[in-house]
Amino acid sequence: MKKIFTLTAAITSLLLASCGSKATSTADIIASNDLKQIKSQRISLLSEIKELETAITKLDTIKKLVLVSTQKINATDFYHTFEVQGNVETKQNILIQPEYSGNLKRVLVQEGQTVKKGQIIAVIDDAGLKSQLAQAQASAELAEITFERQERLWNQKIGSEIQFLQAKATYLASKNQVAQITTQLDKVNVRAPFTGVIDDIITEEGSLVSPGQTPIARIVNLNSMTISAYIPESYITSVTKGKTVKAFFPILNTSAETEVTQASNFINPTSRNFKVEMAVPNTINAKPNMTVKLDINDYHNEQAFLIPQSIISENEHNQQYIYTIQKNGAITTAQKTFINVGKTQGDAIEVLSGLSDGAEVIIEGARSVRDNQEVSIIK
Repeated sequence: MKKIFTLTAAITSLLLASCGSKATSTADIIASNDLKQIKSQRISLLSEIKELETAITKLDTIKKLVLVSTQKINATDFYHTFEVQGNVETKQNILIQPEYSGNLKRVLVQEGQTVKKGQIIAVIDDAGLKSQLAQAQASAELAEITFERQERLWNQKIGSEIQFLQAKATYLASKNQVAQITTQLDKVNVRAPFTGVIDDIITEEGSLVSPGQTPIARIVNLNSMTISAYIPESYITSVTKGKTVKAFFPILNTSAETEVTQASNFINPTSRNFKVEMAVPNTINAKPNMTVKLDINDYHNEQAFLIPQSIISENEHNQQYIYTIQKNGAITTAQKTFINVGKTQGDAIEVLSGLSDGAEVIIEGARSVRDNQEVSIIK
């Protein structure tokens, strides 16, 4: 320490002597307006100042180190997910159409009512079909009696064959007519195609209805609902049947896990997407066409190194690097470490190469240090 004070005193004396001895000379040079001499004097003084600063730097043992904070990196279980929007659908959600034209005589159900498959939900006016059926049945009974008698006679070799065949044809035609009218008459009863809930009564009693043009009601089966979504083709190898999915229902503000039950093998040539389906969790009271946010896991690494994305820098060769801590005795330095990165999740990014388990990475101050610069770690 005594040696530093002695040298500092000597430098100070030199500066004072230099300034004192050259004060008049410098003033004279400035007064001479000789630009060449003025520049030369400036260079001489700057050179002496630089020599003095170098000497001070070598002898000054008090260093101002960059303060940094660090994080020890250890292998961790890493799941990468991506989000898509899905919709709740039911394959049993249809408009019930009449099979017979006529006036809607009665509607036997109400909105929200549960009905069973085959249950009559509405009746259409038969427009005289019952009377036609009664007449056809009477004619069929007469034709049957005539045929039976003619058949007995024919078996006894009485009468002609043509009489027997005519009686038989008349009888069969009568039976077919009864069957046709019976089928037509049954169509005036509109039945539920499957067990479900009447969601909407569309046509009122007294309205004229006809097949394919006038739906009577909408029926929905809420026990047969699925979630469907369209996935970009880049995920076709990772999103397969059995894949676990987290489904969030914004309207209900609730979420539950489900899994992919079907993944289409067809890629839409326009959107470059493929369709997936999954069951609606039993704990969710979902409705058809409800929006769902799906978090789908497409990647898993049991031994992943994760770091904040914000600490990564890039050089002119597009190489990415971070700074890690190197300790040599009492000296701690920042070392530039080149890395290769993988997938991201939030602010974290996966490091595929360049880091080892237990490496200490600079977090705070990562943008303020240089390679091999001595640093001080904030405890």
